[in-house]
Amino acid sequence: MRKFHHPDPEIIGPAEGHEARVRSRFWKTVKKAVAAIPFIDEVVAAYYCALDPETPASVRATLFAALAYFVVPFDIVPDFIVGFGFSDDITILVTAITMVRGHIGEQHRTAARIALDRLVTEKTG
Repeated sequence: MRKFHHPDPEIIGPAEGHEARVRSRFWKTVKKAVAAIPFIDEVVAAYYCALDPETPASVRATLFAALAYFVVPFDIVPDFIVGFGFSDDITILVTAITMVRGHIGEQHRTAARIALDRLVTEKTG
């Protein structure tokens, strides 16, 4: 069987690179997406869940894969296209978050609220 090679490894990339990619680009992407993604608080909670060492490895892998797709600016629908840029990201994120929702705890949501409040304060202050 022929192995599939994505034409742009930056979009999917090797699984072991997801966490580093997400950590380095997450907050920059959130700042751009905060107005475009109505459930950005759940996305940030998913980020904290993925970072939590208590989260099962399979859940962390699912979240990091979805978040890696989110932080890459050039995907199926490039993020800079106004009105549509985050539509494919939303689909991936909703699917991943729905799959692992039971693992995203109140501690992750609290951390997300604090981080988003801080982000808004930085933007307006």
